[in-house]
Amino acid sequence: MAVSRRDLIKAGLAVGTALSMPSVLRAQTAHPARTVRMVKNSSLTTFDPVVGASDITIDHALAIYDTLLGIDSNAMPQPQMVEKWGVSDDKKTYTFALRDGLGWHDGTTVTAADCVASIRRWGQVDSGGQLIMERAKDISKIDDKTFTISLKEPLPLLIDILASVSGLMLFVMREKDADIPATEQVTANIGSGPFKFNEALAKPGASFTYDRNDKYVPRREPADWFAGGKIVKIDRVVWDNIADKQTSLAALQAGEIDYLEYPPVDFLSTIEGDPNLVLEVLNKAGSDGILRMNCLQKPFNNVKARQAMLHLIDQEAVLRVQSPDPKYTSIVTSIFGNTTPYSNDENTGWFKKGGDPEKARQLFQESGYAGETVVILQPTDVPAISDVSQWLAAALRKIGVKAELAPSDWGGLSARRQKKNPVEEGGWSIFITGDTEFALGDPMSEVCLNASGDKAWYGWPKNDEYEALRAKWPDVATLEERKALARQMQRVWWDFVGDVRLGQKINPVARRKTLTGLIGVPVGIQPMWNIQKT
Repeated sequence: MAVSRRDLIKAGLAVGTALSMPSVLRAQTAHPARTVRMVKNSSLTTFDPVVGASDITIDHALAIYDTLLGIDSNAMPQPQMVEKWGVSDDKKTYTFALRDGLGWHDGTTVTAADCVASIRRWGQVDSGGQLIMERAKDISKIDDKTFTISLKEPLPLLIDILASVSGLMLFVMREKDADIPATEQVTANIGSGPFKFNEALAKPGASFTYDRNDKYVPRREPADWFAGGKIVKIDRVVWDNIADKQTSLAALQAGEIDYLEYPPVDFLSTIEGDPNLVLEVLNKAGSDGILRMNCLQKPFNNVKARQAMLHLIDQEAVLRVQSPDPKYTSIVTSIFGNTTPYSNDENTGWFKKGGDPEKARQLFQESGYAGETVVILQPTDVPAISDVSQWLAAALRKIGVKAELAPSDWGGLSARRQKKNPVEEGGWSIFITGDTEFALGDPMSEVCLNASGDKAWYGWPKNDEYEALRAKWPDVATLEERKALARQMQRVWWDFVGDVRLGQKINPVARRKTLTGLIGVPVGIQPMWNIQKT
């Protein structure tokens, strides 16, 4: 196979980076055979999966907590902590019984009271959980292993919502942790899951360590997405925080790490040519980039300014910034993504190849834009989003908008995006995120498809007409009726512009061939059970 000059330059850069790596990193080469070292997409700063929705936080929660239910590869809910459940004849009362062998990392036993408290806390912030809480008459324990959810009216999707991975997953915490307000972080990091968080070895900003929970009792069924047995086949997993992507690639090539979640796109051919490495697509549907605007503050409290962003975005340009290989990217114009059953073309006349900057300029003027600073949160430790943030700032400046980047790590972004203040008081205007195509097919749980104002996700879009349509979703009986409802929801969404889509992208992970057993799931998170080193 011919090797291009571009590939030689890439290979030379990777080798040069390996030779210049800090000695502390090189010293980690001789880690034990039953320890897996991973470099994740961003640093872990928020540990509470109710307070933080970032993939890295959910990955942490998957390791140390367990869930009542888990969806399998047919997208069907299966029991996990629950042994069995039943529903009354009037479809208003669900009774759940816990399986044997559930214990907290502190040595105490998991009880139904823990589950009730966890549901109530999660139900304050998750879109699907909020629906359950609205229809719930009571959620209470019967005894230490049994609890019930009693409803005012039937909710056919209740089991699906409890098992959903589209919004904030329902992780079960100790009752005393779940009693902490949903606005405050749980800091104990004590769960009942297959891994224990090693507090003694935690080095914020450098690495976090997870040890196999010897007392965890997995289910007997084979592992299947988030269902089945969570069997841990290694002793320890270490997340190394290596912000520089070239350095992390060099560490992968040298065998100092086993897994790189987001390999640098410019080096994919280098990875493919390395006999010790594998590129693997675990989420085959990929994710959609999403631009969230602060709908509470100027200029995006005006619908014309939000509509301007629809016309400003050149999706192909945005995708090229993130990935030079078009086989990993696609244009997306549906709020439900390209691959879900509800994807449609309703009210997409705004889309224009290459964008329409002049239309965007006109709409900003019509909005009454008066030179307010638009602050774009820029996560410098997530290169793909950081680069798009810079592209966006330049595009806004070209049409006369005063755009300013606010660089920080992802942890800083996660903290700042919670603020509803004006930018002069530490607030923000725009941040870029994304979610999986799979999640975008579930408007009950998907945080980015909620337009309930203060109850919505960061950006807080509000539209009563859209929310009235979304409220019908749980009670619609057939797929065809849901497809029709999805078209109505999309028509309204693109009028008030709850957010803006930036294109669809598939991200392969890079791993050493000695690391096997990774469970491919349709969301941007990665279970650590089932993996092994050969």
